[in-house]
This record gives sequence, C-alpha cells and structure tokens, in this order.
Amino acid sequence: MMPREPRPNSAMHRQRRWMNAAKRPLAPTPGRALYLYSPDTWSDPGQAFRCERGLVRTDASFVAQRLEQLTGRMVRAGGLEFRAAPPRIVAVTKYLAAQDMQQLRQAGLELFGESRVQDALPKLDALQGPAAPMEWHFIGTLQGNKVKSVVGRFTLFHSVDSMDLARRIAATARELGLEQRVLLQVNISQEDSKHGFSPETLVSAWSELAALPGLDVRGLMGMAAACGPARPAFRALRLLRDRLDEGRGLLPELSMGMSGDFEDAVAEGATLVRIGTSLFSEEAET
Repeated sequence: MMPREPRPNSAMHRQRRWMNAAKRPLAPTPGRALYLYSPDTWSDPGQAFRCERGLVRTDASFVAQRLEQLTGRMVRAGGLEFRAAPPRIVAVTKYLAAQDMQQLRQAGLELFGESRVQDALPKLDALQGPAAPMEWHFIGTLQGNKVKSVVGRFTLFHSVDSMDLARRIAATARELGLEQRVLLQVNISQEDSKHGFSPETLVSAWSELAALPGLDVRGLMGMAAACGPARPAFRALRLLRDRLDEGRGLLPELSMGMSGDFEDAVAEGATLVRIGTSLFSEEAET
C-alpha cells in the first residue's frame, strides 16, 4: 500500500516541509530565529534553520545597523532634505513571534506591520503597554468576518480593497464610537493576483468612500508588479492620490515600496515603506 500524503497544514505536513527545507540545523542563538515562507509554519522560537527565507535576526544591534543602512539608502533615493518628514519604515513582523520582538524597540523601530489577524492579536496583547508603546498597522488582506475583531486595535489599515470592506469597517467603527484610519488599496499593477480598487473604480467611488462616517481615509496603498520597473507604478499611485485630494492635504499617506523596490517608492513620494527582509534577514543585500 502506498503511503498516504499528509493533509495540508497538518502537523505531519508542516514537519515534512521543515525537513525538506532545513538542510542543516544551526545552533540556537539568542536573537535569531528562522521562519519558512508560509507564516503558518513557524519554526520553534530560539531555533535557527536555513531554508528559503534565510536566517532571520532580531537582536537589537543587528536590526539597528540595518535600520541605519536603510535610512541612508532612502536619503540617497529621495532627496529627503526637501521633504517636511522622512518616510516611516513599517517593520513587517508577520514571521516573528512575540518573544522575538522584544528587542526591536531598542533597535529604534516604532511601527510594526502584521498581516494575519490570528497571529497579530496575541502579539498586540503581549507587547502593548505604556512602558514601550508600539504602533501597529494591519498590512494584509482583511477578510470581512475578521473586521469586528480588529477595528480599533490597529492605528492604520493599509489594505481596504473594496467598497464592501470599507462599509463593514465604517459600521463597526461607528458601533465602537471611533473613527478607524485606513488606506485604500489600489491595484496599480493591474495584476489578477493582487487585490485592490482599479483606479477607475476608485475615482467613481471616491465621493461615497470619503463621506463614510466612521472611516478616516488617510491615503492610498499599492504594490508594483513583481517583474518590470516599479517606479512608473508608484508614480501612477501618487498622481491618483493627488487627483483625489485636489490639493487639500487630506490624503497625506502613500504606502508603497518593500525591500526590493522601496528606493523607487521613496523617490516617488512614499510616506510609509513596508520592510521585512532587508531589516531582518542575514542574507539580504544592504
């Protein structure tokens, strides 16, 4: 009888993925952890394995050095001396467990981006406190059935990608007596694999979105295509923001750019850049 394939995401399935990916286990080192690409298959905290994500470092000295290098690259890319405020780095921490994030504030990070509700909320509960305030942004795709559990917990949602989701967030915010800050996600690369409003749909829906009570629209978010030049897409997002804003200064935020293309995003006016690999991976280029 042929052996039965393990059920996807079962313990046996995760173990097999680890065994296939981990060519050689490394000695446990404080501040080091390694996670597989899929965020639901974390390695044990404190252990390190070499796999497709590379070795992830969370010790304060390493992250502080990376933060300084990234800031220098942003300055060179964007002529930031002419801007009122530099872009803010959103540290993408979806692969990190709460215990691996304790040193990140010491490294100078203040803003953290999470993309999975079930993983993010325990971190907020464990790490939020007056002694070390941390600003949390939700940067992943938000399902409608998770809205009630996250409104009011995150300072900013980057990924409001439909009118239905905007209405749900606004309704929940009104029930809680607050306004939820959001960014509207635009599919600027026009790829089927990406979520978001098309530019045309957003323009036609803008009046309703801007008037929704309970929703504080602060700007736009978009991602460039995986292949090809990124800067034209970021320029298109900036121009779309300017068209909607009409010079009123009510849409100050542009969330665009990640580890592979943040310099192009900064050059086109990004105010928020989402950085994970370049901050935490030992093997990332700097």
